[in-house]
Amino acid sequence: MDGFFILEVGRRIKQKRLDKRMTLQELADKSGVSKGLVSQVENGRTIPSLPVMLGIIRSLEIEVSAFFDGLSLLEPTILVNRKKDYAPFEKEDAKGFNYTRIMMRNLPASTIDFALLELSTDSFREEVTTDAYEFVYIVKGQTEYLVNGQTLILEEGDSIFFDGRLPHVPKNTSDQSCMLLVLYFFDQNN
Repeated sequence: MDGFFILEVGRRIKQKRLDKRMTLQELADKSGVSKGLVSQVENGRTIPSLPVMLGIIRSLEIEVSAFFDGLSLLEPTILVNRKKDYAPFEKEDAKGFNYTRIMMRNLPASTIDFALLELSTDSFREEVTTDAYEFVYIVKGQTEYLVNGQTLILEEGDSIFFDGRLPHVPKNTSDQSCMLLVLYFFDQNN
């Protein structure tokens, strides 16, 4: 099952649980599952069986159709994650290790290239394409990202994921240099 779908299901379960002021243990008890399983589902680390998922949703006293409203198995071509939407998660039980999931995507086997891109205040380039999926995280500054004719304003802490075969170009919109962390995912099958 797609990583985007799993993360969104987990996010929705957690949000509904918090809206109802329920603890993990209370939801687990009401659903007849372990607290660990509920935590893994909320953090996007597992997707439960259909009967378990329906039990959790019913325990939250939500109509199943309302829970899944607007959730698609098709991942959008361009994904923007705002800093305010990043979710902390536990990877292991270790003191001082604070993980924040910025973005998770399942992709076919690929080569990954990591790069820091600094845009000066006078930087300019025409739109380009790459033979890779691109993940861009704004480390410092603000950028106007043009992707396939769509203009997106991204600020420090925001990120974007898109198919690099779409025409794209970042433009520094701040009065200082802008630093971007860029990850390129090249398909090894091409």
